[in-house]
Amino acid sequence: MAPRRALRDLTLALGAAVAALGSLLFIAWKMYFRGTGTGTGWDGWWERELQELRELQDRDPPGDAGCGSWDWPPHTPHPPMSPQLDWRQVLVLGLDGAGKSSVLHYICSQTARERIAPTHGFNSAQLYIEGLEMDLLEVGGSQNLRAYWPHYLSQAHVLVFVVDSVDRSRLLTARQELHALLADEPRLPLVVLANKQDKSNALSTAELREELALHMLSGQRELFLLPTSATWASLSTATSVLHVKNLLVTLLSQP
Repeated sequence: MAPRRALRDLTLALGAAVAALGSLLFIAWKMYFRGTGTGTGWDGWWERELQELRELQDRDPPGDAGCGSWDWPPHTPHPPMSPQLDWRQVLVLGLDGAGKSSVLHYICSQTARERIAPTHGFNSAQLYIEGLEMDLLEVGGSQNLRAYWPHYLSQAHVLVFVVDSVDRSRLLTARQELHALLADEPRLPLVVLANKQDKSNALSTAELREELALHMLSGQRELFLLPTSATWASLSTATSVLHVKNLLVTLLSQP
């Protein structure tokens, strides 16, 4: 049994390493082409980007803001939609099962989904809105992947941390992981999402503020705690993730 368990642990660790390396290469690739601005083949890419945007607008329901997304493994990433857009990255983290992928889906697309698959590597979604190219990067929350979280902080402009308001047994782990991240980036704006508020046994935002020790962060950084329900039925309620989208646009539009 011991060799089999060791082999399984080694397989999981290697898989997490490959996922993290692919994510880092993905970001580096995007940053390279964003930095060059006038790289070879830009005109052709720009024409294809415009064409894809037109097709996307034809497919998406009214109200969607030109959102594209990638799952693991990633497709070939695109350069920024326009050199005039300000690029901002939102890093979305949280323990596995917290609902990060659902939050990304309903921020980008107000279409119903019966089930959204968990993230084993990372998801990347792009929003083009109000002069911004908002890059939402979600990194998986399994134990093997959490060790790689700090590597993504340096490019982030805002950290979104998603918490399962029902999962009381892992709130201590969520708090420890969150505070460890914040110790590395003391000034990064933080948006904590108290997710799954549609469940009858969900903790309130006041309870989660205490459980996550957010009072210890008072005055250190911009800090927001929002109740959310990342479901299609909740899009028109007070816990809609669309409030998160509006907050992110406001934060990222600041000079």
